Amino acid sequence: MKKDTMEFSITDLLPLDAEKAVLIGRVFDPLVGGPCVVVVDGTQAVDISSVEPTVSTLLERDDLLAAVREDLSGRRWELQELLDATAAGDSSHAQLLAPIDLQAIKAAGVTFVESMLERVIEERAQGDSSKALAIRERLSAAIGGAISSVRPGSPEAAQVKEILQAEGLWSQYLEVGIGPDPEIFSKSQVLSAVGTGTDIGVLARSTWNNPEPEVVLAVRADGRAVGAALGNDVNLRDFEGRSALLLTEAKDNNRSCAIGPFIRLFDDSFSMDDVRELDIELTVSGPDGFSMDGTSSMKKISRDPQELIGHAHGKHHQYPDGFVLFTGTLFSPTQDRHAPGAGFTHEVGDVVSISNPKLGMLRNTVKHSEEAAPWTEGIWSFIQNLNSRGLL
Repeated sequence: MKKDTMEFSITDLLPLDAEKAVLIGRVFDPLVGGPCVVVVDGTQAVDISSVEPTVSTLLERDDLLAAVREDLSGRRWELQELLDATAAGDSSHAQLLAPIDLQAIKAAGVTFVESMLERVIEERAQGDSSKALAIRERLSAAIGGAISSVRPGSPEAAQVKEILQAEGLWSQYLEVGIGPDPEIFSKSQVLSAVGTGTDIGVLARSTWNNPEPEVVLAVRADGRAVGAALGNDVNLRDFEGRSALLLTEAKDNNRSCAIGPFIRLFDDSFSMDDVRELDIELTVSGPDGFSMDGTSSMKKISRDPQELIGHAHGKHHQYPDGFVLFTGTLFSPTQDRHAPGAGFTHEVGDVVSISNPKLGMLRNTVKHSEEAAPWTEGIWSFIQNLNSRGLL
């Protein structure tokens, strides 16, 4: 892959209304050997670690919107320089990181009817992409859009379940798609997410995999959402299709979770109501000349984002450091790449761009997880670094 396929400007990176947006994130600063909490100020990122040493503790502030503007005297980096260094993998210069740190990384699955049917297809194909087309046609003929307007957990959903069971078409994916309880799982480990401009990973032995463009909600310990970002819930369709018990191997691998470019905080210019209206655009550009576009519209989600938060957090489960929640995707690529009926799968070197005018752009390049840069900085080294900088 040519280096210029990953070059992009801050015009791509930032929301169209960036002058109104409150954007927070993290920058790795080689001068201090660790991450800095930053807020975007024009074309620069400003270190506000003196206000709060972690994004997790920052989001817990009752005066959050005021706190991010409390002290803008910290070190500044030009966003374009951060982007360039991140894309080049230049560890001698400051780079952008995922905009979260100590939060748990959770995900809701099967929250859109179209992608729910694709999960059913994966299961029935047992991970074999060559069987997907025939199963897709059968399912479409049997149920088509009949369940697209069914509210999950409703009496109507229960009736649909009875009909599909009678026809031998019921699936565990339909259970979480239209049943009373959604799928909520742990996507990745604390501090393992990557940000924009760097590599994402799929396992070398996977032959059927895809990006999953999603809205990611930033949620405080008390369960209140305070912002949103873009995410790529990278998925191995062949693994999960063989068995749902392989979900962790399908979802949680080196560099398989991307979030960014920043968390846009909720304020007068951006709220949960805006999240409910977002269209998330996806573009995949391959080194082989292949290209693919797609859209995931939050307007078509089966369960309200606030409902999903309620299933992840409450009396049944707490997150003292807060959490982020992938809300699911409408997008399940079926475009053939290598052979008729074989569908889409990633190739090494694919550039994946996920964007929205309100949230900016998350862009990453696909590598095999086994060959990508390893995850080496865990919680203890993070705490030690903060302590050595006098931030604790």
